[in-house]
Amino acid sequence: MTALFTNFENLPPEWRAGFGALLGLIIGSYLATLALRWPSGEGASQGRSRCNGCGRALGWRELIPLLSYAMRRGRCGHCGARIDPVHPVAELAAALIGALSLALHPGFEGLTGAIFGWILLVLAILDIRHFWLPDRLTLPLAALGIGASWLIGMPSLVNALIGALAGFGLLFVINSAYRALRGRDGLGSGDSKMLAAIGAWLGWQMLPFILLLASGTGLLAVLYGALRGRATKAGDRLPFGAFLAVAAWPLWLGRDALQNYFHAL
Repeated sequence: MTALFTNFENLPPEWRAGFGALLGLIIGSYLATLALRWPSGEGASQGRSRCNGCGRALGWRELIPLLSYAMRRGRCGHCGARIDPVHPVAELAAALIGALSLALHPGFEGLTGAIFGWILLVLAILDIRHFWLPDRLTLPLAALGIGASWLIGMPSLVNALIGALAGFGLLFVINSAYRALRGRDGLGSGDSKMLAAIGAWLGWQMLPFILLLASGTGLLAVLYGALRGRATKAGDRLPFGAFLAVAAWPLWLGRDALQNYFHAL
């Protein structure tokens, strides 16, 4: 296994990126199906993929990531029903995650980073669609982050453990204070668990930057909604977990450059 990763690391970055993109397309197709089926109690592997409009099982040509959606112009070739755009979005995002992870971080580290990004992608979709961050994803994500820190050493195991505890505790305290002042929750418990998982992957020092970027992403989303005529009201819910995901993975991707920058200060 070590020799396999060593040989892979020696490949040119564009080859690693191509492999990561191809792997991401395949995984993204599965992740899209998982995100769409799970909230209704179905599993991603429960039966063949089918059209949500007519229920017809899809042929292999209709399962080719991105290409099948483009060729059918986003509609079922049998009944003309609209295909959920989550499919091409998830496939493209997963391909980018795989390509960038393996191109910039070759070997085992790149693979773990891709897995981190792919799980964040599912969580973001579920939060945007259903305001749901399931424990069956956030808790294993935290465990994987701690395991990755033990195997790779970046962040250190102690740093990862502190990051997980600090990430959970920070949002828990913020929500408790909000509830005491307003009489209702301002954040879901899933947000705290998700930030705990992110803290395990990136370490406690990165938590302020994650929250800053997530808040900025949320503000941009609110402004975009206002420009589209969908103004956000004071009591409206926002998918903060999705904003955390958008902030966390790019920070993981560029963490080496960030650490070198801060060490140089």
